[in-house]
Amino acid sequence: MRDSDRVEVFPSPAPTTHAALRPPFPGPPRFVLDTHLGQLARYLRMLGFDTLYRNDYPDDELARIASQDPRILLTRDRGLLKRSIVTYGRYVRATDPRLQVVEIVRCYELAGRMMPLRRCLTCNGLLRPARKEDVLDQLAPKTREYFHEFSQCDTCGQVYWKGSHYDRMRQFVEQVLETNHGDGRA
Repeated sequence: MRDSDRVEVFPSPAPTTHAALRPPFPGPPRFVLDTHLGQLARYLRMLGFDTLYRNDYPDDELARIASQDPRILLTRDRGLLKRSIVTYGRYVRATDPRLQVVEIVRCYELAGRMMPLRRCLTCNGLLRPARKEDVLDQLAPKTREYFHEFSQCDTCGQVYWKGSHYDRMRQFVEQVLETNHGDGRA
């Protein structure tokens, strides 16, 4: 900057009277996350968002994926966002994963787009209903006895059922929705 330059600073999001700095993201939001955001990846998947994550993605691969797929790159590494091929990205400010998910849901206005419990928390694959007899060999004895409805990941084969964890997951989804309309605490 020089002495004669004029600088304008706006709160986030910028007022609508100014032109957008980049085009809107094409289509429904899809994410790729860096190694520091593993729990956030699980939360975004739990909420139904297409979220790529591996704890060993090198920075150049993250940038390439974000550019070519395209995906929104979420990171705690500002340097990664400075790569010229990254068009859509965000530095995640919160350090607590529950606050991170609230930050991202608010930033990208995702509350109305959530489709909870439709993605595999492990690999991001889509879940489909599964017959009990088709997954029996993957179930613990008490699960076989007490549960009758199952979902299975199309990609990795992980089996899901509505055990005690299911109620906690539903409560978490409700808290995220409430927080996005409330006081900001997760």
